[in-house]
Amino acid sequence: MRYASARFRSLPHFIIIGAMKGGTTSLFYYLAQHPQVLSGYGEEIHFFNKHFAKGPQWYRAHFPLRKRVSTDRITGEATPQYSFNPLVPKRIHEMVPGAKLITILRNPTERAISHYFHEVKKKRETLPILKAFQAEEGRLEKILHENDFTNPVYFHASYKKRGLYGEQLQRFMQYFPREQFLVLSSEEFFSDPEEIIRQAFCFLEVDENFKVRDMKPRNVGSNRTEVGPEVYEYLNDYFSSHNQELFALLGRKFHW
Repeated sequence: MRYASARFRSLPHFIIIGAMKGGTTSLFYYLAQHPQVLSGYGEEIHFFNKHFAKGPQWYRAHFPLRKRVSTDRITGEATPQYSFNPLVPKRIHEMVPGAKLITILRNPTERAISHYFHEVKKKRETLPILKAFQAEEGRLEKILHENDFTNPVYFHASYKKRGLYGEQLQRFMQYFPREQFLVLSSEEFFSDPEEIIRQAFCFLEVDENFKVRDMKPRNVGSNRTEVGPEVYEYLNDYFSSHNQELFALLGRKFHW
């Protein structure tokens, strides 16, 4: 039914593009409670990274009818894997060049560790934590050489590469002006969610004074396994120069 009416449906006004394990599910859930933000159908659509071949009508079918979206009402989606796929920025720009883009960045060391335990929980990872991080380049080498960005290994075993935020944002900035980006801190979001939500409402040009009622976090990972200092040392060293590049790009430092 929605596909049949796809040509009458809106495209998104905003897209949360990443990062995975950074709080994107919670952020989108909070934003969608705003009366001026109309929810689409499905939490993570994955159109621009996994389902692009299905075409724009398939994508439109996930959003409200245009007649429900007025000058003061918007719709959007959140697929945190968008920021990681090199093909996505150009695809988004070609279809929705005016879309506002939100990314929420988490300390890449903590993000990688959380990602690892998520894969262990799903029984997709069998290596010990440090060996898994050290094996990443070998696992991804052929995939990157062939630009096989839909390969499950690229999706699941990219613990470190997903934390190269500067590289990812630069790809988007080739197509979108800086004013179309809102870059948020996961740590600030976790510690003061109401303020970060207010910033997001302001960016989206909806009533920033609206108070979200249900503030229960969504899709929270659980890591009850102690992580040794050698893991933190390895990851902190790996990300050090990449983090500095990100800070220079944004003109802003995070507390990592």
